[in-house]
Amino acid sequence: MQITVIVATLGRRKEADDLVQDLANQTRRPDRSIFAVTTEADAPDRHPEIDNETLICATKGLCAQRNAGIAQAIDSSDVIVFFDDDFVPHPTYLARLEAAFAKSEDVVGITGLVVADGVCGPGLSRQQAVTAIDAHAASFPTGIPRETEVFGLYGCNMAMRTSALKTKRFDERLPLYGWLEDLDLTNRLLEEGRLIKLDRLIGAHRGVKAGRVSGIRLGYSQIANASYLLAKGTTTRSQLFGHLVKYPMINAVRSLKPEPFVDRRGRLRGNLIGLVDLARGKSKPERILEL
Repeated sequence: MQITVIVATLGRRKEADDLVQDLANQTRRPDRSIFAVTTEADAPDRHPEIDNETLICATKGLCAQRNAGIAQAIDSSDVIVFFDDDFVPHPTYLARLEAAFAKSEDVVGITGLVVADGVCGPGLSRQQAVTAIDAHAASFPTGIPRETEVFGLYGCNMAMRTSALKTKRFDERLPLYGWLEDLDLTNRLLEEGRLIKLDRLIGAHRGVKAGRVSGIRLGYSQIANASYLLAKGTTTRSQLFGHLVKYPMINAVRSLKPEPFVDRRGRLRGNLIGLVDLARGKSKPERILEL
């Protein structure tokens, strides 16, 4: 089984270097690892044991950079794994992923168990992430065999069969951070087979704040991207309707006493602009480029 890891990264050279070392430490190393960047300055150092590749992309944005990686890899790969640059995989991740795909031919996409996630908090240090992974692995040395069918994969760590991916790509109308891009693409994979969350695949998502979009842009995307995908029909109303209500409420309440690591007032402003655009019939994901 030919496994390629694709990492779209922007402004996180240190995290990208750490992930290269994590890939070299895998008990089953990737056959290819491609780091999709927009500038050479973001490219991690080459590692002699995995010979990671640098792909310079013409367009900045998670979807565009991942699509460029797919174009580079799809003809030579059976499975493509997407890791966020701040994801820390356990050394057994790829070996257990390969075994899971080999065991169940009807499974077309897999995501793992995130034992610690800093995305909703101030973020995790590298050491905090490693400590959380080690503690879980010590408690469950052979891994938890639990397998759950899901209707979308978590974008920080997700793998897809290329035979199911075919011509499906990330939607580049979701610019920059690509909010909900994982749900959009992986819901379409359900046409080809099952998606599962496998708790034997473990890692931690640091949730590093560097390189993220502004609060107002993210707030707008929380509304515009959700309404766009509802109209597009690639996701269900039950999956996304809550976004149109939940995030404005959360941002409104927390903007009264915002966390130091989140631009709550910027997000709320973006939510409100998004709701006004939606009411006027002028909502579109690309508008964040104007904000």
